[in-house]
Amino acid sequence: MAKKDVKKIVLAYSGGLDTSIILKWLKNEYGCEVITFSADLGQGDELAPIRDKAFATGADKVYIDDLKEEFVKDFVFPMFRANAIYEGHYLLGTSIARPLIAKRQMEIAKIEGADAVSHGATGKGNDQVRFELGYYHFDPAITVIAPWRDWKLNSRQALVNYAKKNGIPIPVTKKRPWSSDRNLLHISFEGGILEDTWAEPPENMFVLTKAPEKAPNKPQYVEIEFRNGNAVAVDGEKMSPAQLLAHLNFLGGEHGIGRVDLLENRSVGMKSRGVYETPGGTILREAHMAVEQITMDREVMRIRDSLIPEYARLVYAGYWFSPEREMLQTLIDDSQKSVNGVARVKLYKGHCRTVGRKSETDSLFNLDFATFEKDQVYNQKDAEGFIKINSLRLRIRSLMQAQKK
Repeated sequence: MAKKDVKKIVLAYSGGLDTSIILKWLKNEYGCEVITFSADLGQGDELAPIRDKAFATGADKVYIDDLKEEFVKDFVFPMFRANAIYEGHYLLGTSIARPLIAKRQMEIAKIEGADAVSHGATGKGNDQVRFELGYYHFDPAITVIAPWRDWKLNSRQALVNYAKKNGIPIPVTKKRPWSSDRNLLHISFEGGILEDTWAEPPENMFVLTKAPEKAPNKPQYVEIEFRNGNAVAVDGEKMSPAQLLAHLNFLGGEHGIGRVDLLENRSVGMKSRGVYETPGGTILREAHMAVEQITMDREVMRIRDSLIPEYARLVYAGYWFSPEREMLQTLIDDSQKSVNGVARVKLYKGHCRTVGRKSETDSLFNLDFATFEKDQVYNQKDAEGFIKINSLRLRIRSLMQAQKK
């Protein structure tokens, strides 16, 4: 669609320098109505100045929607039922937020009769893919405006010059020479001084967690209850999904839990360094796996675990609304019907580990069989045949190799 044909745009707006410049650029280049949308996913006080800032920069209308409960219930929890983790470390805090932002942005576009949507993701990153796959899922004919792929503002200095020319306030960046993205699941940091892959992240960068060295000298024990694979209570207190994750964030943050420094592989093919704080999510995943240990059948767990890398890749690459992710989710959710119980985890100076698990309704642990003491239900002699059958292929292989020699 040509610029002159675009009548109304909905912009995913964070209030940062980039999307503020994009807002002004859209007004200048397209000369049409621009509506900003900001999702409250648990950023804290970052949202406070957004409404005034958006209007001051030229927005015709502003949406700020509280999506925290939907975010945790319908996006974070399904992902955690899968124990998803990307490249062994990343709990996908940014990746899982983008589909919800895209969903609500498209709902607003429909409400407002907008014919175009826009975002502030660069042409080098993952978020452009995550946003746009979501847009096209909801409306295959929508016009997508990605300024970073269209404009000539190809450097940080060019952006600063454009901001000055258009009266956009420029935040002081020397104190925080990195970019960050925060929601209720995590906060991520990238760019700036973190592009030196040998440099340790400075302590003053971290927001959600204490330094493990400065965390309490006394461990804290936390009990988390699960129903159908979802956390429903902490230390016996029932909580909504968003309240529960926020509470675990506080507990984990106090004990320095959930820091990750990862050189990850982006969807577009390059490597990029990301530093993450995911205190509550780290505790939640540890506890969830503990309850699975006592309630999930061995072969069901083996098959489900084999799917984790693919599930995580789909979330990372932006395929949340794809039929293959939905298919995997159906299988995973079926495996969670018996994941009912309580895990006890120990938090201490950056470490989170399981120290107990129980299930009154779905435990598969039977002490009569498992005990190392004398029992009446298991004949240890039976193991002999089991071992011989399972070793048959190995014995045959050794015999055949011996014959060749």
